[in-house]
Amino acid sequence: MKFVKKSPLLTLAVPIFIEQALHLLTSTMDVLMVSTISDDAVAALGISNQFVVLSIMVFGFVGIGSSVVVTHSLGGGDKRGAEGTAVTALSLNVWLGFLISLIVSLNATALLRLMQLPEHLMVFAQPYLVILGATLWLESHNVAAGAVLRAHGHTTDAMWITMLQNVVNVVGNAVLLFGLFGAPKLGVTGVALATAGSRVVAAIGFAIQLRRRTGIRFGPKQVVVVSMVYLRRILKIGLPSAGEHLSWWIAFMTITSFTARMGATELAIQSYAMQVMHFVFTFSYAIALANEIMLGKHVGAGEFDAAYHRMLRSLRTGLIIVSVAMLPNAVFGASIIGFFSSNLAIISVGALLLKLALIIEPGRLLNMSLVCGLRATGDVGYPFKIGLITMWGIWVPLSWLFGITFGWGLPGLWAAMIVDEVVRGWILFQRWKKREWLPNAKKSRAGVTTNLAGP
Repeated sequence: MKFVKKSPLLTLAVPIFIEQALHLLTSTMDVLMVSTISDDAVAALGISNQFVVLSIMVFGFVGIGSSVVVTHSLGGGDKRGAEGTAVTALSLNVWLGFLISLIVSLNATALLRLMQLPEHLMVFAQPYLVILGATLWLESHNVAAGAVLRAHGHTTDAMWITMLQNVVNVVGNAVLLFGLFGAPKLGVTGVALATAGSRVVAAIGFAIQLRRRTGIRFGPKQVVVVSMVYLRRILKIGLPSAGEHLSWWIAFMTITSFTARMGATELAIQSYAMQVMHFVFTFSYAIALANEIMLGKHVGAGEFDAAYHRMLRSLRTGLIIVSVAMLPNAVFGASIIGFFSSNLAIISVGALLLKLALIIEPGRLLNMSLVCGLRATGDVGYPFKIGLITMWGIWVPLSWLFGITFGWGLPGLWAAMIVDEVVRGWILFQRWKKREWLPNAKKSRAGVTTNLAGP
């Protein structure tokens, strides 16, 4: 604990990690409980959740943009600008949430067929996606509120709210999936209803803490009135960042469609392996996001040299943590996958994927930290361009080549992921080392100074 207290990076990162780990625990518990029904049900949920995650990524671009602008404003002493940015982010995300909720819930069947979901899995996937799609607007509010709280340094608040959400979800799952306390056994539909209910609880918690910690009031008036000045600042950072995130996820969904061609067993293997890897991925995300918060404040204060060295220290810390965290998964992969399924073919291939993740996860940490770091300086266009080139020029084509053409299956798809992560990470690292981000950082700092009085 002394090390955590002495490290500004880990002081911010640990609550973020716990918060995100709890989000993943919710998903993992869903998968674990649904696995009592069948591996087919798990495969169906894996496909459905990709649309949910894609939607959350869209909401995330507002959270990303607002977080960076808020940290710049706070670093430069512009409290009015920080508050205006936060309110605008919340309003924009609520509108986006309503729109996407309608699209996903009303077109669930068509979206699932687009992913080449086998018809016999539709009975599980369709009701699940309809229910979760209808409550995505709550998630959009939660994403923006959480980003604002973290940008203000209140990372533990989001952690506690997520913990409460997790408890509500697990209890709801148990009651509605297994029919406890006289409740009906609703199967996968019950899991979706429990998740929807937990989102309601989280939305209430975020609204309370947002007002308590920052004094920000978000009501009907704020939803209707959107400041174009703050909106432009958010979109300037958020849109390129969203492009990078969306490009990655659409590429991943494309590759998942390759997996779907292989069959339901491969979809189940991928779902189980990704559940395990996501906990290690969370280390990377927490460190990258904590580093972004600190770098944003350095940039807002004009401390560019401090920002440069902070990034290098964060990379060293992150690579050590992620490598150590991934090692047990690689060594005990068969036992871990066996906890989800007794199918020997699933266990064997899943364990191999976790060994390949020993290379994937450090590469992912490098990419995430550098993308977030460059974004904090205002240098958002370059990571987006490089992402488009490597994801669609390396990852997707090599996945088809290795996985389908060469017949390597899932290991081939993951080998392609390794090549993409390593190449992209090295390119972004060279940009940071050469300080090619500095002109954008100076422009961002100048913008804070100019707008100290607000719009």
